[in-house]
Amino acid sequence: MKSKVLPLGLLCGLAALPALAETPDLIARGEYLATIMDCHGCHMPRGSDGAPIATAGLSGGTVGFEIPGMGIFWPPNLTPDASGLGGWTDDQIATAITGGIRPDGRVLAPAMPWPSYARLSPDDLGALIAYLRAMPPVEAPRFDPVTDAGDAVAPFYRVSLPGQ
Repeated sequence: MKSKVLPLGLLCGLAALPALAETPDLIARGEYLATIMDCHGCHMPRGSDGAPIATAGLSGGTVGFEIPGMGIFWPPNLTPDASGLGGWTDDQIATAITGGIRPDGRVLAPAMPWPSYARLSPDDLGALIAYLRAMPPVEAPRFDPVTDAGDAVAPFYRVSLPGQ
């Protein structure tokens, strides 16, 4: 009996290896995409000197963007913490990246260049989501959008659109 159990267990274990071997490659591809898409430029917090805090990962921008007529928005936490994407499904993350819609139905601010990401291939989108899921969760404050600069709780850039 033992001789049959061991080979079967070994066979099952070997069958799982290819999936495990692909995971680091998928995450590495997602990290590459996050880098060339410059997710870090907005979603990585900055110190008081303006330098990125690399150890905080993509735990949310601490410098917001004021969009004329819309308000001030701070880039959210993209780590799998509850203060970030922890409660989001893969489909909800994909919809936000490619369609600009949050799970609560709110449209993402124009500072998020989701129209540029709308044509990501399913494989690239899956790799990006795998990378976001693989990051260490970082608890970070959430900065809700505000409509008046006097209500801003963190620094922000004032964005000027042509003709305004």
